[in-house]
Amino acid sequence: MVTLKILEKRARHVAAGTVVVLGTPLLAAAAPAQLAPPVQPYATVTSQSGLNERQYPSTDSSVVDTLEYQDQVGLRCKVRAQTIAGNNDWYLLRDRQSWISASYVVRTGTVPYCKDLPVSQLTHSPQSADAMG
Repeated sequence: MVTLKILEKRARHVAAGTVVVLGTPLLAAAAPAQLAPPVQPYATVTSQSGLNERQYPSTDSSVVDTLEYQDQVGLRCKVRAQTIAGNNDWYLLRDRQSWISASYVVRTGTVPYCKDLPVSQLTHSPQSADAMG
């Protein structure tokens, strides 16, 4: 009976990392708090007709691939370039050296500007240096 009263008293003063199950005076140790990994930025294509991946952030640039409606792609960084449908942001894809217009995607996560990334993570061609301003 003394043990039960002690447990009931402790249940009223539950500390972080302990659990009370269904109001019973049962205390259990919880796992240490873990931080969720940061969300890698990605985009989901919203254009019903798909989206062209471009060699550089411009519609004058070559189409290197296409994405289908609702495809998801990782984003490395963004630049301000040609305005498409009122939006001048373009995203460099994370896993390949191509660009997509932000006008036809919904972004999840925070995308840094390309100027904030080390040059080694970007292409070294003169054309891309000009395109990234």
